[in-house]
Amino acid sequence: MIAPLLVWTGILAALVYLPMTEDEPNWPRTVVKALPLIFFAYAAWQAGNTAFLVAGLFLSALGDMALSRTGRQTFLFGLAAFALAHLLYVFHFLVLSQSPLWEAFVLNTPMAVFLVTCALAVEVWLIPYTMELRWPVRAYVVLITLMGLAALTLPMGTAFLGAAFFIASDTLLAFQLFRLDEDNPLTGRIGWAIWIAYIAGQAMILSA
Repeated sequence: MIAPLLVWTGILAALVYLPMTEDEPNWPRTVVKALPLIFFAYAAWQAGNTAFLVAGLFLSALGDMALSRTGRQTFLFGLAAFALAHLLYVFHFLVLSQSPLWEAFVLNTPMAVFLVTCALAVEVWLIPYTMELRWPVRAYVVLITLMGLAALTLPMGTAFLGAAFFIASDTLLAFQLFRLDEDNPLTGRIGWAIWIAYIAGQAMILSA
């Protein structure tokens, strides 16, 4: 009973944060941003989910805190936290499916090939604009792609939908960070779409 209540509390906290996506960095904003995934992690623990999922959700909360701040070091910390979260989600999905990762190419060849193609396309539209961050970004793209492939080892449903929303959110975030100018009017508003897709993805991964 408590797990669903925690999930809905997390979603409520996410809605509270939504208009704050355009605010300048401040500590109240940072705390509010971390709350949804803290509640999700606690809900996963209460529901008896795998330790991989619980830890992945908690690392995501740490990543949210880091990315709510400014500066190269906090960005790299956030990137690392989310990269580890994706690796843990890979293990979580493979535990659920009891299948090896390459089974994704057997069970859903078109979607698996599409994910790999999207990852390779990053070399064209994103990597040239990341400058000294190109290798951390490359590593992150590999891990989030593996997460999507791991979700494909399960029957098509909330696991892959959650992974897809997460990938869409990170694609928009990469576009915002590396391709849009700070004075572009889309820079602020795109944050709403990033946050909605991100929370939807995490919630579906939790419910898979």
